[in-house]
Amino acid sequence: MDPGIADADRDGATDDDRGLYRAAGFGRPVPRGPRPAILVVDFSRGFTDPAVPTGAEMTDELAATRRLLDLGREKGVPAVFTTIAFDPAQLASLPWLHKAPGMAALVQGSPLVAVDQRLARRRDEPLIVKTGASAFFGTPLAAQLAAWRIDTVIVAGATTSGCVRASVVDAMQSGFNVLVPRDCVADRAAAPHDANLFDMQQKYADVIPLDEVLAYLGGLPAAAAPEGGRT
Repeated sequence: MDPGIADADRDGATDDDRGLYRAAGFGRPVPRGPRPAILVVDFSRGFTDPAVPTGAEMTDELAATRRLLDLGREKGVPAVFTTIAFDPAQLASLPWLHKAPGMAALVQGSPLVAVDQRLARRRDEPLIVKTGASAFFGTPLAAQLAAWRIDTVIVAGATTSGCVRASVVDAMQSGFNVLVPRDCVADRAAAPHDANLFDMQQKYADVIPLDEVLAYLGGLPAAAAPEGGRT
């Protein structure tokens, strides 16, 4: 199935919208390389706990991401996680926190910056701490992926319209093929979630069902595990 059409009724776009982008040459599929990695963006308690002001209900997306991680671990595909954690000395000066002061609760040492335990992050899965939207901006992520000789990045996490989108754009700009399993990304509201999935599919990544990503990983030979990743 054309990934630009898959689950089309869920992205809020009309047939005219999709036709306009298709005619302009957008939305073509990206290659699936033999050396993928899984990038889990900000599935920390500050985003996954609906009792927290910055959080939302993400149980289904966490369960889907756990399925993705479990198969990736079985196949030797490396995973890397990110979390937002500010130094308290930064709180008064960062422009992002002037715009979104609720994010100031995500300080180093807070339980809110811990990766959600439902994902069972392992000791050999790096955790990258960031203070911006993109997982790449000001972090060693690109160097880590290069060390693993990665060609394809599978992006899960939160929020779809914020840090996931920023990370997807930077992954593409860094030279990686990008897949976004739509079951594995979450947001606080449906409208920004759907609009950004549509736009990412048209310009930056293949936004596809989780089952399609699992089939891709399932077809990898065990020898495809990158050097420096799990064996």
